[in-house]
Amino acid sequence: MNYQPPLDDIHFILHDVLKVPEQLQALDAFVDTDADLMRQVVGEAGKFVAQVVAPLQEIGDTVGCQWADGQVTTPPGFKAAYQAFWQAGWPALACSPEDGGQGLPAVLEAVLYDMLSAANHGWTMAPGLLHGAYECLKHHGNASLKSTYLEKIATGEWLATMCLTEPHAGSDLGLVRTKATPQADGSYRLSGSKIFISGGEHDLSDNIVHLVLARLPDAPPGPKGLSLFLAPKVLPDGAVNAVHCDRIEDKMGLHGSPTCAMRFDEATAWLIGEPSRGLNAMFVMMNAARLHVGLQGIGLLEAAWQKADAYAKERRQMRAPKQPMSTTPDPIAEHPAVRRILSTQRAWIDGGRVLAYRTAVELDLAKDHPDESRRQAAQQWCSFVTPVLKAAWTSQAFKGSSDCLQVFGGHGYVREWGIEQIVRDSRVTMIYEGTNEIQAIDLLVRKVLPDGGVGLFEFLQTLSLELDLENPESVQLLTQMNDLKAFTSLLASNAKTQIELPYWVADDFLRAIALLLLDWAWLQIKQAATEIPTHDLSGRWTEPARALRHWISPEFNLCMSIMKTHF
Repeated sequence: MNYQPPLDDIHFILHDVLKVPEQLQALDAFVDTDADLMRQVVGEAGKFVAQVVAPLQEIGDTVGCQWADGQVTTPPGFKAAYQAFWQAGWPALACSPEDGGQGLPAVLEAVLYDMLSAANHGWTMAPGLLHGAYECLKHHGNASLKSTYLEKIATGEWLATMCLTEPHAGSDLGLVRTKATPQADGSYRLSGSKIFISGGEHDLSDNIVHLVLARLPDAPPGPKGLSLFLAPKVLPDGAVNAVHCDRIEDKMGLHGSPTCAMRFDEATAWLIGEPSRGLNAMFVMMNAARLHVGLQGIGLLEAAWQKADAYAKERRQMRAPKQPMSTTPDPIAEHPAVRRILSTQRAWIDGGRVLAYRTAVELDLAKDHPDESRRQAAQQWCSFVTPVLKAAWTSQAFKGSSDCLQVFGGHGYVREWGIEQIVRDSRVTMIYEGTNEIQAIDLLVRKVLPDGGVGLFEFLQTLSLELDLENPESVQLLTQMNDLKAFTSLLASNAKTQIELPYWVADDFLRAIALLLLDWAWLQIKQAATEIPTHDLSGRWTEPARALRHWISPEFNLCMSIMKTHF
């Protein structure tokens, strides 16, 4: 069974829960982006994903990418699908019209990548870095680089990579050794090796634009000495650059995406931004990628749920405990144990969509809202929610897809049904673009504790203003928010003398916030469903909400208890 985009669910969250068109039409750039336009774009995206990308999921895994003599061939059908993708304008959705883009809201791009990740994670890795590369070059590139590369990247005609990692330098980028030597013509020569480069070599596009962290000869040691360079596979004069793919990795999953070991052998490159300010420029790309990885978690979990749900409705085993009792085996979808598994995943998927789509809306509000205080609030939302989405929802993608495999029993462990591929493919999302542990440290140590928790308290206060305090569930959530505030103040005080303390509790702290956000998102969903009882989907949310109520508060309390043991 191929993935089918859940368009009704997506429209419900966009229009009924978040009321996205009303928010975006307050911005001059999107005054004409109404509900009808958004529905049309999402509908056409769903058709493309279902008809072109999803059918390539199995062959991408079984055939995979092939390396020979420095060249990489992608699985059958991948190149044609990508050419159709960029020529139809999908990579350019949220890029500026002056750069060849369509100027549409970031939330539509988020919806697109939610669906793409679910349909075919391996294929989607190819265009997944385009928008981050576009933003990086747009904000930090000089006029010459923009004129040559920006539109090609915006439209997706040329694909891009992010070359950070080296064999000895993974999370610690300050250890990067790749060298950049200045040339008389203003260019540079790059020498060094990079590993784990997604899409470092392939046959999908005519050119590949590599964004590479390297060190100038007089650069200081550590991360502050890094600069960012652009090194294309094909130079402007048509010559092939000295960029080599030495191998592709034999991986646990994502066989449809080539993970390359790259060698730069005096490759021609140009500086992006200022010398020794490479991380500042690269983080523009990395932050965009982290939201996309959170969307990957949501999409992969949706794909796993769809397979498990369809199987559970067909597979008959035993009699479900119900009145009246049946005399023949029931579909396992009627057994409470299976319903619990499926409803739990739906709770994570639907709540995650509310948070991820809201984050994409806040990105546009942070850039263009006329009210400065609203721009600051939007930036605060993105700052706190992005690492939570990346860490918590990728963790649940792996755990939840494994739970969905459980629905199949032994059939899930064989390749025939495709669920084991999703389990394998999802595991890497917990690692790349900053491991989940680093996301937790980033949230707590860099964003919460420096001001003693004041920013977090303001953020939680903003969430509480959207609660209906006549609802007992909202009151319970508010109580838990206050518990987290009190703990954060205690943690900030003790961290002054216990330097390691925040690092011990960071994972549980992020998990606690994820649970609060998930609970908050579901209160928004239930409120919207209540307001439109005649809606075809109004009853769709009942069982996931019920499942959520059984475990969300106990798990939050467990996180709090674990953290308190460290004092």
